[in-house]
Amino acid sequence: MKVLQLCKKFPYPLKDGESIAVTYMSRAMRDLGCEITLLSMNTVKHYFDTNHLPDSFDHYKDIFYTEIDNRIKPLEAFFHLFKDGSYNINRFVCPAFSKMLIHILQEETFDVIQLETLYLAPYIPIIRRYSKAMVVLRAHNVEHEIWARMAQNTRFGLKRWYLNHLAQKLEVYEKSQLNKVDLLVTMTQRDLQLFREMGFSGEGMVAPIGIDLEDYLQAPPQPQLPETIGFIGSLDWMPNLEGLNWFLEEVWPRIRDMHPRARLRIAGRNTPESLTKAKLPGVEILGEVRSAIRFMNEQQILIVPLLSGSGMRVKILEGLLLGKTVITTTVGMEGIDARQGEEILLADTAEDFARGISLCLKDPEFCKRIGRQASTLATEHFDHRKIALRVLQKYAQTRVGVHLE
Repeated sequence: MKVLQLCKKFPYPLKDGESIAVTYMSRAMRDLGCEITLLSMNTVKHYFDTNHLPDSFDHYKDIFYTEIDNRIKPLEAFFHLFKDGSYNINRFVCPAFSKMLIHILQEETFDVIQLETLYLAPYIPIIRRYSKAMVVLRAHNVEHEIWARMAQNTRFGLKRWYLNHLAQKLEVYEKSQLNKVDLLVTMTQRDLQLFREMGFSGEGMVAPIGIDLEDYLQAPPQPQLPETIGFIGSLDWMPNLEGLNWFLEEVWPRIRDMHPRARLRIAGRNTPESLTKAKLPGVEILGEVRSAIRFMNEQQILIVPLLSGSGMRVKILEGLLLGKTVITTTVGMEGIDARQGEEILLADTAEDFARGISLCLKDPEFCKRIGRQASTLATEHFDHRKIALRVLQKYAQTRVGVHLE
């Protein structure tokens, strides 16, 4: 099967959930016998010099990319308030990308063209014009829901209004595109159901994010730092920063009152200056770390205090697989069928977060037991090759008419 994968940012390095989800799926497809070609945007915000790709990043037959400056521009954003369409989407409309896509489709024939996220939907008309391939939208999130949840959690009136405006425009666009694809692949059953309620009536399937187990289970153990909690996540993604700020304001003072020697280590790319200058007691800001796996292995407790967002959280899957005790919210746990108090700790209030962390700090054996059970769960349910095989079977049944063994 020949697959063309379209991405809105270059899927390397593997330092964020989207890059991990894209890379592990495409790598597993290659391992299962597919021929994968990549066409990616290389954005200013997440720019990567492809001359520095490691030899191990070898699962693509061909790699194409175009550079794009899709940064938010205040004046452009203001004038877009008076226009139709979604500003979120329009920032990813790129003539150079369109030209490259046309060139690829004229030169080669594909069985499947896989759009990684809604932000590639503007290119569906070009695909339909130049290709007879099956068009698949792999929806990492219900995109408008992220912005709607952030608006709901925002206190400042003008910002709340603007986020609601973005969410409403994005929802209109999202609804208009769902039935233009041949297959919709979602990360969670909840997301697929929500898309159905939004009017999607076509072929759909649920395929959670898969993880290359070997990358994690073979990682060398690290000395455990006592009374230490870890947070890791891209801090240029608004839901991550929103949740972390809430944790620092509402939860961390409670932890320090109960456990004065407790430490919180924060790792994440593009850490804002306001956070590095805060100098909060017991908080260590590391910025971007060389190895996320090594960082997570240095403490038993990981927090994922998400208040908004959609889809699945790769960092939670990584933490579970590494045998960590993950404490997160209902939003964070979406798509992960873990049991409260068995493979994960669930906390939706500051009091519950503080109580869960305190329990782990007081009872290390309880904490380790949750971690062991979490690793078993992740190993059984999130192997990227098993998930990719189900996806390819669906592709084959829908487009090619053969069954993969």
